[in-house]
Amino acid sequence: MPWGRRLRGCGESITVPVAEPVLLQQFAKAPEPGRVKTRMLPRLSPAEACALHSELVLWTCETLLDSGLGSVELWVAGDPSAGLFRECASRGPLALRRQVGSDLGSRMRHALNDGLNRTDRVLLVGSDCPALSCGYLQRALAALDSVDMVLGPALDGGYVLIGARRPVDAVFAGVSWGSPRVLAQTLARAGAAEITVARLEPLQDVDRPEDLSHWQGLRQRGRVRR
Repeated sequence: MPWGRRLRGCGESITVPVAEPVLLQQFAKAPEPGRVKTRMLPRLSPAEACALHSELVLWTCETLLDSGLGSVELWVAGDPSAGLFRECASRGPLALRRQVGSDLGSRMRHALNDGLNRTDRVLLVGSDCPALSCGYLQRALAALDSVDMVLGPALDGGYVLIGARRPVDAVFAGVSWGSPRVLAQTLARAGAAEITVARLEPLQDVDRPEDLSHWQGLRQRGRVRR
């Protein structure tokens, strides 16, 4: 596998194979008060929680676009014509696509497999982790040179990033989505299916009222670069 190009997005460089195109996918829900960031209630009103959701979606989208690591797709649940998604599209070249599936696992499986039909490496992230950085994405891509799948754990027991270089359908079955067991169950499914995995350092999601100070601190310091 040829090497030789160093990616320099966001102030950090790392060598990755030049022959393999990369696709960055982001999952996001349409901004509907009372249906997004519901765990922030009643600390935030439904309208405030929706505004927070929109801020995080846009922040994550800009991180992916600014990284310069590959093509960007925004996979949406709900109305793709929502103003939030139009605003995301105005920030740089991205494709809007609809999520397909009955639960989170089936939707992620569909998106990853769709991407792997078109590219060699796919990274899929949610919209709840503003600590995601260009450097973190670069490390995930570098990990995929030697493993089938890479996970970016969340401090709450889930994960904020999943990447693959081949289909990893087995890891999406029988997982208690939204529970603290998501990461452990995913790793167990991967082991049983002989899917090799790399784990990055854990990051903090912004899901609950106690996470708001983390988000406020990031906003004040500016976008994470490394």
